[in-house]
Amino acid sequence: MNFLFVHQNFPGQYVHLLRSLQADNQTYPGTHEIVFMTEPNKNHLDGIRKVTYSRPPPPPQALAPAAREFESAAIRAQAGYQGALQIKALGFKPDIIIGHHGWGEMLNLCDVFPGVPILGYFEFYYRIHNSDVNFDPEFQMEEARFGSVRAKNTINLLAVALEQWGQTPTHWQYDTYPEWSRNQIRIIEEGVDLQYCAPDPALRKKNVTVGALTVTPRQKLLTFVSRNLEPYRGFHTFMRALPKLLDERPDLVVSIVGGDEVSYGAPPPNGGSWKDVLLKEVGNQIDHSRVHFMGKVQYSDHLTLLKRSDAHVYLSYPFVASWSLREALACGCVVIGADSVTVTEFIDHGMNGLITPTLDSKNLADTVLHALADEKLSSQLRKGARTYAEKHLGMDDYIKRYRAYIEEIVGRPLVSSLPSSTAAPKKTRRKSTN
Repeated sequence: MNFLFVHQNFPGQYVHLLRSLQADNQTYPGTHEIVFMTEPNKNHLDGIRKVTYSRPPPPPQALAPAAREFESAAIRAQAGYQGALQIKALGFKPDIIIGHHGWGEMLNLCDVFPGVPILGYFEFYYRIHNSDVNFDPEFQMEEARFGSVRAKNTINLLAVALEQWGQTPTHWQYDTYPEWSRNQIRIIEEGVDLQYCAPDPALRKKNVTVGALTVTPRQKLLTFVSRNLEPYRGFHTFMRALPKLLDERPDLVVSIVGGDEVSYGAPPPNGGSWKDVLLKEVGNQIDHSRVHFMGKVQYSDHLTLLKRSDAHVYLSYPFVASWSLREALACGCVVIGADSVTVTEFIDHGMNGLITPTLDSKNLADTVLHALADEKLSSQLRKGARTYAEKHLGMDDYIKRYRAYIEEIVGRPLVSSLPSSTAAPKKTRRKSTN
């Protein structure tokens, strides 16, 4: 089968699916031909041909703020169109196009390859209410900016208008989309490597060192992970809980993984990083020798910290769930999670984690202290987290569901010498999870 993948950062979240297709080619040489269109980067996968396009320039400041994101998307759409023309000129025609709709590259591919099905990743539909905007009373958005938030859905709406196929990883993300659009979107729960992301109780019986952090068997390790340390992921709530936690648990060591940039939301109004802001607020109340800002760490170190963790805090506004939440569950962490819908889709309070109010630092501290003090409860929650991961987050199951969806869309098995894992596709082009 011929595949055209599209993502601005190769290989993006498609790395596991690509490896599955590579495995097909190793077993049955020549089964798939795979082309991946992306911005230039140094990443490489054997057997995958990269076609690159230039990163679009920053939009002109003269544009209205609500139009700037679409300006970049329109440039990317044209770059994707030109890249697809080159691919077509070389004699390649995909049987399916798979990619992320978030940046606009796929919007015009239907003109180059008419009739070729497009399976797009629908990540998030922006809303003014019941979502991330104005969730936190501390950081309210003025009404004059609401139009810019709605304008961020321009790409979403154009992607839906293609009347193709889509997928998203959680029920909550699915529900953010307007009801009239959901019949194009399939929920496919994303997975993690359950062998690599697995509990390792032996780590609690020896000294564990990651960078400047060392935790002994007599100490407790509290972990916090975010791509960047910012309010969207509850960093402010976490930092404000630390004085009480460190005061009441002299044996507590804290690992904070994440960068100082901004992934979501806005930077601090007076400059600097959110880490600077929170250290200025609570820095004189904490024992800095026991609080380790790890920065961005190697993936193996990230997993070592999770496997050694005695309590793992995951807080989030109503927004897309991080991979680290899935990895923490698979590693058997005692997860203390926010009561936002992002987290409660994964965490059942008292079964595979504990839930605390997203913005309540005192309640967070009390919940962490309770988890650290109750060994029986912690043991139950660790088992519950791993059981949940094995049931819902297995990589093999995720890839199996993804492959089955591709077969359903294209109408034939991925590997012709193997029996199809799906029934014949329905006549309608639009698919529903309901």
